[in-house]
Amino acid sequence: MSGYLISAVRELLSAPGAGRLFRAAAAGAVDVTDNSLPSDVQESVQEVTTEATREVNQFVQFFEDHIPDLVAFGVRVLLALVLFFVGSKIIKWIRKVVRKSFERTNADAGVKQFVDSMLKFGLYALLLFIIATKFGVESSSVAALIASAGVAIGLAVQGSLSNFAGGVLILLLKPFAVGDYIVVTQEGIEGTVKEIQIFYTKLATVDNQTVVVPNSILTNNSLTNVTARPERKLDLKVGISYDADLKKAKSLIEDMLLHDESIIQDEEIRVFVDSLADSAVMIGLRAWVKTEEYWATRWRLMEEIKLTFDAEGIDIPYNQLTVHVREEGK
Repeated sequence: MSGYLISAVRELLSAPGAGRLFRAAAAGAVDVTDNSLPSDVQESVQEVTTEATREVNQFVQFFEDHIPDLVAFGVRVLLALVLFFVGSKIIKWIRKVVRKSFERTNADAGVKQFVDSMLKFGLYALLLFIIATKFGVESSSVAALIASAGVAIGLAVQGSLSNFAGGVLILLLKPFAVGDYIVVTQEGIEGTVKEIQIFYTKLATVDNQTVVVPNSILTNNSLTNVTARPERKLDLKVGISYDADLKKAKSLIEDMLLHDESIIQDEEIRVFVDSLADSAVMIGLRAWVKTEEYWATRWRLMEEIKLTFDAEGIDIPYNQLTVHVREEGK
């Protein structure tokens, strides 16, 4: 309703006897078209009716004039939705074909994950570009928009670009692969590599938590790849009392190592006195085990050493403090 229509209604309502008239008309007691009504009220009613009719006619006429445009817009929207749906199916099919081709070539899992994520990003960007051109947007305008936006986005996401570059370096230099256990000492991060993506690498901790690490952190810091080699050295230390039989203790440890199935017998096995500590003689032992059996072998040997030493009467001392109390007068 226009401003003129609103002002006309206000003028009509402010006319003498208008309130009583409209209440009566609402109750059905008065015919507002009756010629007995005051002339100024009749004129106001006529003006309001004429203005309302004119505006309704304008709206209907506008709608009728633009029906072809509205229909065409609806068709374009429907076409865009169909195109996006079909394009999504095609993208999934392409990604599936690429993954199968990687499986046939036995490519590294990290390479497969990185290429798949990058392919997904690029294909969806191309699909959106095609849909935009179908809506009548000039391809040159879209290219110019992408170029100008690329500069702004590049300045805003420098960290993301460094993460992308870090992901490329990880795939080229291969400091680790999917399935390796890595430790980033400076950042206090460690876990088994599960996925290598465009910007991030996902690690699984020993208690099955997922840690998402930016690729730039992994390339800008020194890291330890614990499982890079198939074999790992087992290096343990155990203390015995100064009063215990040292040769017997060494002999018992050597016997454990020689009869343990997880110890690689072809590699060097050594048992030696590592140091003479304040309250114990520290015996060191070194042997080689398969990387995947490292922790299980370590825990088992520590338990066996404790039980065997207890059975053979060899003391494993602990820190003790001896306090001498001096009595007064002595």
